[in-house]
Amino acid sequence: MTRASWGTGVMALALGLAGIAAPAQAAEGQCDLTARQVVERFIPLFYEQKDVRTAFMTWVAEDYIQHNPVAKDGRDNGIAALEPFFRSMPELRYTVARVIAEGDLVVVHNKLQMNAQDRGSAVVDIFRVENCKIVEHWDVIQPIPEKSANPHPMF
Repeated sequence: MTRASWGTGVMALALGLAGIAAPAQAAEGQCDLTARQVVERFIPLFYEQKDVRTAFMTWVAEDYIQHNPVAKDGRDNGIAALEPFFRSMPELRYTVARVIAEGDLVVVHNKLQMNAQDRGSAVVDIFRVENCKIVEHWDVIQPIPEKSANPHPMF
């Protein structure tokens, strides 16, 4: 597996609007935020600022489940894989196109570019949120082709 394909898969963990530092809690153990609001607070920390540790420690459950086959389960494993990756890819850029939410599931459709010359990939991250924490993650990654069979953009 190449560094770029490994990196694309790992980066899509995502397990990146307003950088609020801590989850809002009503009563003890009670979450005041919708699943969409949790992910919208995770987005700027992770996707935009690339602050993996803060994003994960604030918004990801310690025992979160990772469905990406190249990534291990657990918040600490995500941090351990993503922090050095972000450091090694300073030009990496995510552009969030849309956020879609239904119940405890939130979908983030984004464009991932490894550097300025990269056409990029369309990435769909699916998060399941419980008690103001991301508890589960799936992703789908599709490289942007040089030529398209139709005139419709991917974003």
